[in-house]
Amino acid sequence: MKKLSGSMQVPSAEDKMSKTDNSKSPSIPSAAALIISIILPGVGQIITGKIRRGILLLISFVTIIGLFIWRLTVIAHREAGIPAKFVKSLSREPVFVVFICAAIAALWIWIIYDAYKGSGGKKEKSIGIFALVLVMFFSLGWQISEINVGKMIREFPEAWPPLSRILWPWEAAVTRDVESLVAEAPILVDSTENPPAVPDYKDGQPYIKSTPTYGTMTKLDSNNNRIPGDTLHLEGRGFEPDTYTEIYWVDGIGNEFRPRQDGQYVSLTTDHDGSFTFDLVIPYRLTPPSAVGQQIHKVQARQSSEVGPLKASEPLRLTLSLMLETIFMGMMATFFGIIFAIPLSFLAAKNLMSGSWVTITIYYVVRTVFNITRSIEPMIWALIAVVWVGLGPFAGILALTIHTIAALGKLYSEAIESIDPGPIEAIQATGANRFQTIMFAVVPQMIPPFVSFTIYRWDINVRMSTVIGMVGGGGIGFLLVQYIRLLDYKSAGIAVWFIAVTVAILDYVSSKIREKFV
Repeated sequence: MKKLSGSMQVPSAEDKMSKTDNSKSPSIPSAAALIISIILPGVGQIITGKIRRGILLLISFVTIIGLFIWRLTVIAHREAGIPAKFVKSLSREPVFVVFICAAIAALWIWIIYDAYKGSGGKKEKSIGIFALVLVMFFSLGWQISEINVGKMIREFPEAWPPLSRILWPWEAAVTRDVESLVAEAPILVDSTENPPAVPDYKDGQPYIKSTPTYGTMTKLDSNNNRIPGDTLHLEGRGFEPDTYTEIYWVDGIGNEFRPRQDGQYVSLTTDHDGSFTFDLVIPYRLTPPSAVGQQIHKVQARQSSEVGPLKASEPLRLTLSLMLETIFMGMMATFFGIIFAIPLSFLAAKNLMSGSWVTITIYYVVRTVFNITRSIEPMIWALIAVVWVGLGPFAGILALTIHTIAALGKLYSEAIESIDPGPIEAIQATGANRFQTIMFAVVPQMIPPFVSFTIYRWDINVRMSTVIGMVGGGGIGFLLVQYIRLLDYKSAGIAVWFIAVTVAILDYVSSKIREKFV
């Protein structure tokens, strides 16, 4: 026999056992991981030691299934039972349902394969499966959010007219004095007794008469269908020639409106002599219960013309005044917020409040109050403040101040916690008390971040002031929402432009101030 080489080593019993275990151990976990992943995706990864990966896949898979079932119940809310809801949803949203079903099946198979492949002890680094999870969440979010790009494109031509008035509203920013030529004729409605006389014509003055001077108004039947009223024949003269003329109706208690015919406001253009003839159906108008006796309404013809120099319009004047109010709302809320946030921020700094169980308790209480207060948006605080002090800018200031105290208090306290401990230790080594330590070691380090956070919060408060006005908190937001509700898009555009310009100016000013201190 040849002598064994010195480089060769005889394997020990322990090495043999380890090698034997490594060769046999993957078979049992692989089968178990495969079976368990088929039953409950993600658990296979957990039992093979990839706990974080398995938990993420399990939670993602269960969440996707839950969201998909919930979405089926929303799409087919009138159907009973999951199978019926699935069939109805498939008919309504075939692309979404088929894609999610196919993606769920693919994800399930992929998770099973991932568990089997990873059971050999190798560290799995593939992120493709999580990419599929993100795609599925995005698809569910797309459907849940009801995103409809096709509708957005189709309806853009109809949306462009109001959008264009918002983007370029400056025609409504200036105006001139208006001179009006008005003539009216009395009309007795829903009665024929003692009708009013035809008004006399006066030379050189606008004149209108109606034939007859009475009639029945337009009604609504039990199905809200219109039953047209009587037709009045209108004749006018003495107006400006070849001029656009509007027809108004004034009811028995003085409320006026422009009647419509064929879906359009009633209007006409006078001839070259300043005369016109027109047939008008008596419009629909509710008679108030307090009205008694004969109801004499009036039909009016109006011509308006602009005279004099240009001047600021009412929307422009209101926008300027309320924009100033908005700026000062943000400034006052920031000022009051700073006053309360600075002392509270020291109580919310752990490095300053960890000396005893009393101070650490105060720390947790203050931080909890900050977190709860910040979690409630300023608009919610504004609704509460409106109930408290009524409509107006004071309610907006209260709402912004409450939120500012919590927000700045948190930012200030975190800045305090991140300061350099060296100066603190040096001051304490001299025998300084806690107050002296804060004044001479903490405060000097706090000035730059405090200034930066304060300016940033002022910018936020001014921008938020434009929003909380929508719920009655004062400022330009209240005016903006009123214009939008009235479909006065040019006036709303003026407000939007001033908001944008003001925020841009404040951003420039705040950056310059920040350069001086930070």
